[in-house]
Amino acid sequence: MASRTLAPMRAAARRVRTIAIPQNQTQPSIRTFISTSKPKAAYSKPATSSSATTTAAKPSTTTTTTPSSTSSSPSSPATAATTATATPSGTRIPVPPVSGVPLPDATGGEEPGSGDPIDWTQSYHGLGTSAFSPETAAVLQARLHPDDIEVKPDGIIYLPEIKYRRILNAAFGPGGWGLAPRGQLMVHEKLVTREYALVVHGRFVAQARGEMQYFSEEGISTAAEGCKSNALMRCCKDLGIASELWDPRFIRKFMKEHAMQVWVEHVTTKKRKQIWLRKDDEVRYPFKKT
Repeated sequence: MASRTLAPMRAAARRVRTIAIPQNQTQPSIRTFISTSKPKAAYSKPATSSSATTTAAKPSTTTTTTPSSTSSSPSSPATAATTATATPSGTRIPVPPVSGVPLPDATGGEEPGSGDPIDWTQSYHGLGTSAFSPETAAVLQARLHPDDIEVKPDGIIYLPEIKYRRILNAAFGPGGWGLAPRGQLMVHEKLVTREYALVVHGRFVAQARGEMQYFSEEGISTAAEGCKSNALMRCCKDLGIASELWDPRFIRKFMKEHAMQVWVEHVTTKKRKQIWLRKDDEVRYPFKKT
C-alpha cells in the first residue's frame, strides 16, 4: 500500500527537477551575455550589476558614444560633440568677397559698417559720393568724331556698342568697370529685357534696363547679349558719353551734313522705299539702289 502511494510522489519529483534544471542552466548564459558587453568600457567607473542591466535595457546611450568620449579625459558625449563642432568653425578661413588686388581708388568690396560683401543685385553703394578726376571726365565727355557715328535705314543715328566699351576702357582701364545684372532675364514674345547696373572702381554709377528683339527661340541667347549692350549704352548717358546723340539740334545738323536719303529695292520682296545712309557709305544687302 505504501509503495503504491510513493510512486506518484517520485514521478512528480522527477517532473519538478526536469523543469528546474533548464531554468538553472539559462541563468549563467544571461549573466555571461551582460558581463561581456563592451559598452561598459566607455565609462571610467566600474559598472555594477544594476548599471549593466540598465545599459542592456537602453542601448541608445551606448550607441551614441563618440570617439572623443573614449579618450583619457572623462568628458560626456555632448561636451565632446560641442568641442568638435566649435573647433573647425573657429579656425576656418573665410573666402574673400572679391579676388585680386583692388584699384587704388576702389573700396574694399564690403558694405560699410557691416563687413558683408556688396550685393550688386540691389546695392547702391558709392552712388554720388565723389566726382571723377578732370582727366577722366574729359575722356568721358569728349565730343564724338563724325566718322564714329552710324546711321540706321530709318534715320536714327547711333554709336556702336564696342565704342562705348573703348571709351570706358580709356577712362577707367580694362577691368576697372563692369555691368552687374539687377534681375533675371525676362523673355517675352519676340523680346528680351534685363536690368543692369554700371559699377566703376567698386562704386555704383548708373542703372538701366536693356532690351532686344528676337525672331526664333534659337536667337534668345544672341538677343540676351544685345540686351546687355543696350543697357550699357543707356547707362553711359549718365556719364555724359555720346550725349550729343540725344541732342535734337546736333541730330539735325549731322543728318544735313553727313547723311542722305536714297531709293532702294528689296532684293527678295522687290519692294521699293527710301532709306537713310551716310554720304560716304553705299547701299548694302538686302537692298539695291534703284
